[in-house]
Amino acid sequence: MTPQEFDYIRDLLKERSGLVLGDEKRYLIESRLTPVAREEGMESLSDLVTGLKGAGSEALRTKVTQAMTINESFFFRDKTPFENFKDIIVPAMLASPRSTSRTMRIWCAAASTGQEPYSLAIQIKELDDQLRGWNIEIVATDLSEEVLEKAKSGLYSQFEVQRGLPIQLMVKYFKQTGSLWQIDSSIRSMVKYQHFNLLDDYTPLGTFDVIFCRNVLIYFDPPTKSDMLGRMARRLRSDGFLALGAAETVIGISDDFMTVTGARGLYALQESAGTAASPPARVSAAATAATPISAVAQPVAPAAAPATSSPAKPMASGPRPAVAPAAAISASARPAPPVAAPAASTAPAPAVRPAPLGSAPALRPAVSVAPAPQAPAPQAPAPAGGIASRPV
Repeated sequence: MTPQEFDYIRDLLKERSGLVLGDEKRYLIESRLTPVAREEGMESLSDLVTGLKGAGSEALRTKVTQAMTINESFFFRDKTPFENFKDIIVPAMLASPRSTSRTMRIWCAAASTGQEPYSLAIQIKELDDQLRGWNIEIVATDLSEEVLEKAKSGLYSQFEVQRGLPIQLMVKYFKQTGSLWQIDSSIRSMVKYQHFNLLDDYTPLGTFDVIFCRNVLIYFDPPTKSDMLGRMARRLRSDGFLALGAAETVIGISDDFMTVTGARGLYALQESAGTAASPPARVSAAATAATPISAVAQPVAPAAAPATSSPAKPMASGPRPAVAPAAAISASARPAPPVAAPAASTAPAPAVRPAPLGSAPALRPAVSVAPAPQAPAPQAPAPAGGIASRPV
C-alpha cells in the first residue's frame, strides 16, 4: 500500500465515520482491510483502493468502514458508570417530575454487541423495588449492522458471559443454549436496537433522560467531539445525565456540560444548555445553609472570585441543588463574623455563634455538580458520515 493509498483510505474513514487515524495506524488498516480485500477476490490493498474509487462502490465503502471499527465490550464494563446509574441517576429520576409519569429514556450511543445496554437492563431489573411500574426504554445504536444482529440475538460465548458478569446474575438472567448463553427474553425486550451513524442528525431519536456514550469520543478530532457533544446536549432533558468513558471529558471541548462531583465520567447540563424540558427547582436559603460544604459543587478549575458574588441561578428540575459560585458558597456556609457594638456602648459586643447543624432542616442533595471551565469549543463543522462503534 503506497502512502497515497493509505491517505485515501484514511480520508475515506474520516469522511464516513469521523475516525481519525495517525500515521502510526498504518498497520491497523493493513490488518483490518487485507481480509476484506481477499473476501472481495482482490489480491492486494492497492486493488481494494481501486475498487473503492470505482463506480458502484457504496457497498464496499460501507464494508471497509465497518471493518475499521472495533467492538470491544463486556458486561458492566468499568463498573463505575453502573454504580453512578444506581446511586445517583436513579435517585434523581425518582425525585424528579418523572415520578408522576414514571417514564425514562436511555440512549446507549455505541451499543456494539449489546453488553452495555443489557447491563443497564439487568440493573433496572435488579432495582425493581424502586422502579416497579416505570416505563423505561433503552435505545441502543451502532454503526455496524453485523454487531447489532448479534446484540439482538442475545447470544454470547462462555468467555463473554464470564467477563464482567457476576455469576449470580449469569445464572439468574441467562440460559445455556448449546455452547452459548442466551440472555432472558424479558431483558432483550427492554432494549430497542437501531442502526445509526453518530454524525447524522440526532433529532429522529427523540429526547433522552440519560445518554451513555462511552469510549467513543477519544477516537475523534476536537471539532467532531465538540459537535457531537453539542447535539447530544440538545437531545438531553434539562435535568438529564451524560456518561462518558474514563478517558473522556467535556473539559475544554464543550460548554454545554458540567461535571458531577464525586461521580467520575458523569456530567449534567449547564442551566442554559439542553432542551429545557423541565422547570428549574429552587432550594431555600435554610436548606442551603444546612448542606455540608463537602457536598457542594466546587469548580473544576477555580478562577479568582470577584469582590461580590451574585446569587446562584437555580438549576434545572430534579433533586440536584442549585450550584452557587465559590464565594457565595463560602458566605452561606461559614459562621457570621462578630457584630460590632454600637458607638454609645462601652461593653464589647458578643460574637454571633453559628446555628447548630440540626437547627435547620437538612436537605440531602442527590447530586452535586461542578461547572466545567469555559474553554471555547472548536467551531469546525463535523464531517458528514459517522461512527457508533468504538474504533481502535
